[in-house]
Amino acid sequence: MPVAAGALFSAGVAVALFVVKEAGRAMDRFVRALGLLMIALTAYVAIAARPPLAEAALRSVRPEQVDLFAILTLVGGTVGGYITFAGGHRLVDAGVCGVGHLPQVMRAAAGGILATGAMRVLLFLAALGVVAQGLLLDAANPPASVFRLAAGEPGSRLFGIVMWAAATTSIVGASYTSVSFLRTLAPAVERHHRIVIVLFIAISTAAFLVVGRPVRVLILAGAVNALVLPLGLSVMLIAAHRRAIVGTYRHPRWLTAFGAVTAGLTLMLAIRVLAGWPS
Repeated sequence: MPVAAGALFSAGVAVALFVVKEAGRAMDRFVRALGLLMIALTAYVAIAARPPLAEAALRSVRPEQVDLFAILTLVGGTVGGYITFAGGHRLVDAGVCGVGHLPQVMRAAAGGILATGAMRVLLFLAALGVVAQGLLLDAANPPASVFRLAAGEPGSRLFGIVMWAAATTSIVGASYTSVSFLRTLAPAVERHHRIVIVLFIAISTAAFLVVGRPVRVLILAGAVNALVLPLGLSVMLIAAHRRAIVGTYRHPRWLTAFGAVTAGLTLMLAIRVLAGWPS
């Protein structure tokens, strides 16, 4: 299928989720199902690639080379950008808020972090297994070549499913979260938020079809998104200690300390990489 046709089809699936009567529940089930599918298929390819697990474990703590841009891109693509807010917005929209729901919120956050972390580790192991065998990745589409080299032609089909699932859930999550920011600022958006989400998806799809170059855009977006993490985290840490916002809730000091350190390190890393400083 041509890329343009695939983009239009994916946008149509996302739009359909938001026009159904129970849009929130449909979105939750859709994202959960595709998330599990992505992890299962990537795990299969990681096993087929036969990566050197002992070497991977060692170099996770004793790397031979540190690539700041790679770290920044992974951090930004994993917990930067809209991802920082998507789960929280969905919980608030579903009425899961307040101190009484704190255990449920913590479980949701931990589950999201573990799921996305597992996906990154599995994809890395698949790529490592392919590279360790001396095979060359296709610079035009490295992830696709990982799946193809590890599992043959069926691997290419699996990559198509995984990439479509990742892309479509991103369409759903990014559109929902972007519009949810506007819902608190403009009453008109609150009244017609589903229509606004559909328009957002349509405009974004048109921009993608015009600009193209998805691999380069994805890498740059991951790097820029890493700036959102320290800024967003800093704002959340400040808000967590404002009684006018959190009421009787008391945010643990050790979490605040770890959060401040994380925000500082990621901000320094982002500035160094985006300024073109040497590693």
